[in-house]
Amino acid sequence: MTDQPVSDPREGRDSEVSSETPRKSPRGGLLRPRGGAGDGELDDELRRDRLLAGLTLIAGLGLLIALPFALQAGSEFFLPLTAALVIAIALVPVLEWLERHRLPPPAAALICVLLFLIAANVALASIVVPAWGWAQMLPERIDQIQRNISPLIDFYSNLQHFVNKLIRNVASAPPVPETSLSMAQPPRSLFDLFTTSAPSALLEMFFAILIIFFFLSGWTRLRRKAITSRSSFDGAMATARVIQDVVDDTSAYIGTITVINISLGLIVAGALGAIGMPTPLMWGGIVALLNYIPYLGPIFAAFLIAVGGLMTFTDLWWALLPAAVMVGAHLIEANVITPTIVGHRLTINPILILISLSFWGWVWGTPGALLAVPLLIIIQTVMEAAGSPDIAGFLFEHGTLVHDPHREENNLSSSSHYSG
Repeated sequence: MTDQPVSDPREGRDSEVSSETPRKSPRGGLLRPRGGAGDGELDDELRRDRLLAGLTLIAGLGLLIALPFALQAGSEFFLPLTAALVIAIALVPVLEWLERHRLPPPAAALICVLLFLIAANVALASIVVPAWGWAQMLPERIDQIQRNISPLIDFYSNLQHFVNKLIRNVASAPPVPETSLSMAQPPRSLFDLFTTSAPSALLEMFFAILIIFFFLSGWTRLRRKAITSRSSFDGAMATARVIQDVVDDTSAYIGTITVINISLGLIVAGALGAIGMPTPLMWGGIVALLNYIPYLGPIFAAFLIAVGGLMTFTDLWWALLPAAVMVGAHLIEANVITPTIVGHRLTINPILILISLSFWGWVWGTPGALLAVPLLIIIQTVMEAAGSPDIAGFLFEHGTLVHDPHREENNLSSSSHYSG
């Protein structure tokens, strides 16, 4: 009987395992085994997903580039709409408190709108009306301003020619007839401003007030519909969480900053009144209003108060004292009071604040700068809850645009299965 060569049974298993075990990619990922029946379909699916993700990325970049120009061109519509939505979101806690006390939604929304209009009217009466008188006094006080700042100009002789030329241009301007001065009356209330504004401004203000009212009156129904329209329980809970986070963060920021700014304005007004600065409530209101604009607002407020001091006092250092008082109060507020009250809950990256200020200020000017931080909070809250696009992963590793953590967990589990 001849001996038959006996094959090692491990050879078949090794070849079988080697044909099924996925190989390691140079970047550490897992590659599919070669020779499978469904490799072509999987590759086609991957290419299709990557193509769709690439088209989505290109379309998103195009919309992102066109967005500021569209917002700027349609500012008469988008600006009052955005401002009204931000104000309405900030008023949602007041609305919910009124509804908990058995008020129907339309009545609660009407009370919120009336409270906002009263606050706007008080701010207008305390700031705009006195500022009108200061603007009319400015041409008469230019000589006094020049005398006050002449010691500083002596140190910078190169600026003397420029200042003299500027003053000559202002002084040589044709005088305004007294008839026009007597006809131009400052607005004494929000109703006066409403009746003396241009038709477009009237429509924008009326449109914003209507948006605030109807948004608040339908808030409960709108939130319920947004939650119940989700197809799954997890999706409904995620939607409810996003809505609540947006309302809580936005209203907490606006409410806290409003209280801080009003307190700062009252402190500055009291200090300026003690110094002898005319219309201290106006200056306090300017400080409170401009403090909504981070970084740039306090600088501009200090500049305006310095000009007012130079118009009021004859001594240079006494004239600069009101601006110094305002700067000192702002430094204490920005470095001690606000971090202590706000804490880490509403901490925002300063770079993002500067980018938001630059973007919205370029698109809508001063109103856009006032809305920059609330809009940044809303966008940041939504992106934290919904997830941000994984552009780097799409370009360099993953096949799709949005990073999927569940997919990564499946890859890790399959990797541990094969390694085991």
